[in-house]
Amino acid sequence: MSPDERIEKAIAELRDSVAHDLLDRIGQAAPAFFEGLVLDLLHAMGYGTSRGDLQRVGGSGDGGIDGVISLDRLGLEKVYVQAKRWQGTVGSPQIQTFMGALQLQGANKGVFLTTSGFTRDAREAAAKARGTVVLVDGERLTLLMIEHGVGVTHRLMKVPKIDGDYFEEG
Repeated sequence: MSPDERIEKAIAELRDSVAHDLLDRIGQAAPAFFEGLVLDLLHAMGYGTSRGDLQRVGGSGDGGIDGVISLDRLGLEKVYVQAKRWQGTVGSPQIQTFMGALQLQGANKGVFLTTSGFTRDAREAAAKARGTVVLVDGERLTLLMIEHGVGVTHRLMKVPKIDGDYFEEG
């Protein structure tokens, strides 16, 4: 393997290790922390015009909605969020419950995030949603957290490489 290939392999190993550690840490945190984390991630991804456009509403009696994101300054367009910190896979009944909560809100956009995964039936149920229901499993969640710097920091490394242009005569 070339030095560049070894570096790429090491970075992939680091990314996998950090993703695993993120899921462990999330699993140890309180459910309310996960709901806030999900909103922080969505904001880091560009949802909401300011952090104030993201509202955590989770808790008992939340009606199946853990957060609401206003996509525009006036709050005319909203995305509703459900965050499940689970060990087992999320099934179709949970997705259908979320879709029902969206209907009660008059919403057509929702994001359902989990630390685990989704069954095939759950994915099929989301695909049948009247509007748009996006599913984010634990693997994708951690990749997005790493990519957008939520709960992780990045360090820059100077990796030397020959500047071929410098040595060309001309």
